[in-house]
Amino acid sequence: MQNSKALALLGMASKAGKLSYGMDAALKALKGGKARLVTAACDVSPKSRKEAAFFANKGSVEFLTLEGLDIKTLSAAVGRRCGILTINDSGFADAFVKAYTRGGNANDE
Repeated sequence: MQNSKALALLGMASKAGKLSYGMDAALKALKGGKARLVTAACDVSPKSRKEAAFFANKGSVEFLTLEGLDIKTLSAAVGRRCGILTINDSGFADAFVKAYTRGGNANDE
């Protein structure tokens, strides 16, 4: 699966306590300046996606709709149900974007 590396990174970020799960926690992380990346599963409602993107943009944080990753898949990767989450660590955020967009190994330069 193309996104397996990206999902594995989310799992590691989750275990490291570097994620905020759900809209409320994501907005809190954005307002607190902790969020480095905001993501939304592909089947999150357009209204929620638009709201998350708005606040990400307002805080100058990248927003990514995870095409091909639904709430069920995302939730399984992080160990709890969520459709929107933030990655609150720049290292994990950069590695995730790289793995998700290129499908490549996060350790590749």
